[in-house]
Amino acid sequence: MYAIFYPGLLKNKNSWRYLLIILLLVTATKVSSQANTEVFLIKLEQTEDTLRPGNPVNISNNPGYDNQPSFYNDNLVLFSSTRNEQTDIAAYALNKDSIIWKTNTPAGSEYSPLKIPGSQNFSAIRLDQDGKQLLYEYNWKTGRSQPVIKDLKVGYHLWFNEDILVSAVLVENRMDLVVSNLRDQTNYTFQKNVGRSLHKIPNTALISFISNEDHEMILKSMDPVSGATRIITTLPEGVQDMCWLIDGSVLAGQDNQLFRYMPGKDNSWELFADFSEGEIGTITRLATNAISNLLLMVAEIPDN
Repeated sequence: MYAIFYPGLLKNKNSWRYLLIILLLVTATKVSSQANTEVFLIKLEQTEDTLRPGNPVNISNNPGYDNQPSFYNDNLVLFSSTRNEQTDIAAYALNKDSIIWKTNTPAGSEYSPLKIPGSQNFSAIRLDQDGKQLLYEYNWKTGRSQPVIKDLKVGYHLWFNEDILVSAVLVENRMDLVVSNLRDQTNYTFQKNVGRSLHKIPNTALISFISNEDHEMILKSMDPVSGATRIITTLPEGVQDMCWLIDGSVLAGQDNQLFRYMPGKDNSWELFADFSEGEIGTITRLATNAISNLLLMVAEIPDN
């Protein structure tokens, strides 16, 4: 939504009041359009040949927007969280059940934090109030930041290794899959019109992405060095996000249910967990730790 300014509008006090009302309505619409989401932690328990999910635990407990979680390590979870009308990066410690804030940027908001391989630092996308959007590296101890890539409007990203970055880059009205070699400062576009979910495929040298083709979300693999791609499967209707488990299976959330698919074995997605009772609404993000015994899940909170 945009506010339109007419030069002749502000000739009297009543006009100023009208403008103030318009601006308040615009702000209220913007704030209310952002869903109330929470980050949940779920233990995954392996019993013989069966993987069972535990009960979801709300680790963000914050009114408003909490999203895009990732594991910094097996004890720390990074996620974006709203405070003081902006979005900063928070870190949740499992062993202490406590949260510390890792960024505080008054002129912008940060999203999608990821630990940088071979470093204590993390990366996050920052959207400044002037519309500038870049991927930054943040010092873990000081919080100081510097751009990772200065000429790409990164929407979502994945570290393949410390030198190769895979990104969904905003181009016109779509996102393109771009592989950047930070060592030689090159960027290659391998696929157009992709989704937000980027992951490394366990026990391979491949990554996965979602291709938006004729309104179908197709999960594909890609070699980030050669660019070779392969179709894995079609995602369930309405699903835009997924994650991999260490056994090579895929989890995806649809409404308030989780589904699982094993490439090369399953013919269809199978129900993995049902959260229809409780505080879980639509599931929008998923992430696991390296050994897949912990699952992060973002879900909307239903109105009471």
